[in-house]
Amino acid sequence: MKKHQTEANLAEVEALAREAGRLLMTRYRHPHDIRFKGAVDLVTEADHLSEEYLMGYLAEHHPTHAIITEESGSNHVISDRSWIIDPLDGTVNFAHGIPIFCVSIAYAVNGVVQLGVVFDPVHNECFSAEKGKGAWRNGNRLSVTNTSEVILALLATGFPYEKGKVLNRNLEFFTHFSINSRGVRRLGSAALDLCYVAAGHFDGYWELLVSPWDVAAGSLIAHEAGAKVTSVDGSVLKLETGATILAANPDLHGLLLRVLHPMP
Repeated sequence: MKKHQTEANLAEVEALAREAGRLLMTRYRHPHDIRFKGAVDLVTEADHLSEEYLMGYLAEHHPTHAIITEESGSNHVISDRSWIIDPLDGTVNFAHGIPIFCVSIAYAVNGVVQLGVVFDPVHNECFSAEKGKGAWRNGNRLSVTNTSEVILALLATGFPYEKGKVLNRNLEFFTHFSINSRGVRRLGSAALDLCYVAAGHFDGYWELLVSPWDVAAGSLIAHEAGAKVTSVDGSVLKLETGATILAANPDLHGLLLRVLHPMP
């Protein structure tokens, strides 16, 4: 078998995520080397520690696979096999000692995510999915809720670091759903938001500005648990920077869509 055809497997990705999570915990609630990528968008030494481990492993075991990752960008390899990685999703939480963060790893073939793993090292929760085979948390099958009314739904969203039209527009949606649903949470980790939809903790989640490493793994996990996952205009989810996302159980998805993208 040619090297570039070497396939990943779910057990391998789970082990990768767990080890990266273990490395994060060695730095959790310790003094951090914090650097800023923007006015409020930061990165810590733990982001780099996790990413260096993951990229080192993949360079050794899957040297001809492409890698897309938040901090380094890309390994500049062209391949139909690719890894989409967030070494620390929820960096601001992590830097402030808030226990809501994770490692997110997706493996795609020809642009279609086949494997997704999100590991929360604080709570030792490993969310995983394989395309067409369901979603799991620590070996237990996941399933979305059957909530069919917005007023009964607990929702989640996220906001961009950049201040501007996207943030202002989502504040309008946040206000609307805060009034017209059971509540709206903002955890600070898109990957965990999607996993919590998969696990039935949230009935739905939307965000107006995401990048592939934010949602690649979590979107597969939510989908395999029964969620409908699209862009906020109802089109196929795009794994690209600047994309939007809406994930909810099938009954609720359309009701949320009517607010997020009303038809003329």
